[in-house]
Amino acid sequence: MSPDIAHIALELFSGVIVGFTLGLIGGGGSIMAVPLMVYVVGVPDPHVAIGTSALSVAVNALAGLAQHARSGNVKWRCAAIFASAGVAGALIGARFGKAVDGHKLLFFFALLMIVVGFLMLRCRRSQGCEGASCNRDNVLKVAGAGVGTGALSGFFGIGGGFLIVPALIAATGMPILNAVGTSLVAVAAFGISTAFSYMLSGYIDWSLAALFIAGGILGSYAGMRAACRMASSRGALTTIFAGVIFIVAAYMIWKSISVV
Repeated sequence: MSPDIAHIALELFSGVIVGFTLGLIGGGGSIMAVPLMVYVVGVPDPHVAIGTSALSVAVNALAGLAQHARSGNVKWRCAAIFASAGVAGALIGARFGKAVDGHKLLFFFALLMIVVGFLMLRCRRSQGCEGASCNRDNVLKVAGAGVGTGALSGFFGIGGGFLIVPALIAATGMPILNAVGTSLVAVAAFGISTAFSYMLSGYIDWSLAALFIAGGILGSYAGMRAACRMASSRGALTTIFAGVIFIVAAYMIWKSISVV
């Protein structure tokens, strides 16, 4: 296999990993995509990795969303309220986040992820309410969760999928499979917003994005199928969700400390 073909295969495989993660747990795409692009694929400019990953994750999230929508896992009213409020929050958060050192941002975000992971484990036995939806009683709670999650996402400069799923569960009481499917609307919205900003600055590698998207579409389908199978196992999907959070958080803390 020639070096060029091997590199293309590596890019496709990295895209599969990102897509599978999005389809399985509705988050982790942008957090995983940037390290894959920088440390595995070898993108020299982190800004290009961030912009390209944002575009790739957004499109892969839409692919995963299509799969979840066909399975009836998406609460569309909740998705619309949460995503629209989240985009507004992300714009506010990004403005303040730019004033903070990047390594400190990653470190504190990793700590936040650990807290979220423990909260998810604590509630892993809860099956949620199948009929949960957004209504007059919780619309302000859903919108508030959207603004808060979007603000944290924009402030820390990371997609926010790890926060969206638990926020949706806390605001509505929906089962985790519905939260995963519904969260992909917000993940796509946040990713498109970020990608557009980076595109204007010329920070997107279009050929790499195409390969990540192609691999991601395959991975998202596999991830969605795995999520549906695990949904019947009490607490399994929640446990995996929390486990991935802890692994990525530990890696981020290690990287943050290593550059000090």
